[in-house]
Amino acid sequence: MPLFTGIIESVCKVKDFRRVGENAEITISYKPADKGFEIGESIAVDGVCLTVKSFSHEGFSADISPETLSLTTLSEKRTGSWVNIERALAFGGRIGGHFVSGHIDGKGFIKFYDLTANGGIIKIETDKKLLNEMVKKGSVAVDGISLTIAELDENSFSVAVIPHTFENTILQYKGIGEAVNIETDMLGKYVRRAIAEYKLSDKRDTISFELLKNAGFTD
Repeated sequence: MPLFTGIIESVCKVKDFRRVGENAEITISYKPADKGFEIGESIAVDGVCLTVKSFSHEGFSADISPETLSLTTLSEKRTGSWVNIERALAFGGRIGGHFVSGHIDGKGFIKFYDLTANGGIIKIETDKKLLNEMVKKGSVAVDGISLTIAELDENSFSVAVIPHTFENTILQYKGIGEAVNIETDMLGKYVRRAIAEYKLSDKRDTISFELLKNAGFTD
């Protein structure tokens, strides 16, 4: 499974967006600094993992499935739209943000926007199901950007944005009421799932010295 880190490499323009039956095809102007593209490689576009199906010296094209169109903001893209781009993490690469899968959990809508070149705060309203997977000071990916949750309430969460993030992502083009893609923390999901299964288990044991000894944690 490809992984991303939420550190945006480039802000690029959509060169072409067209519907093909229930699917869509997007072409993005992007010239990677290090190497060319490969057919089949994964690239996150606004946090959505897409697969390169063709490329040229000017950019790449990818297909978008009906499910992805319905769950993400890619359905709103048009020729000339700006998008965040991040290529998949290379083996042994540095993780500057947090683990991001590129599988969007849902959308949110900007409720409060106070961003300038000096940074600032944005508040995003989203489903309670997603909010239940968040914790204050935890990580969240917004349009593929690794951000830290500053505040959390029943209907929304807030993130602080530093000047570098503002200047190097599409957050500079956003405003109140606009939609964003949200992916909650992958590691948090695994922990939540493990705890839920443990609570449902009929074989739960009370943690004791005897249990730890039998498990080999102590003598």
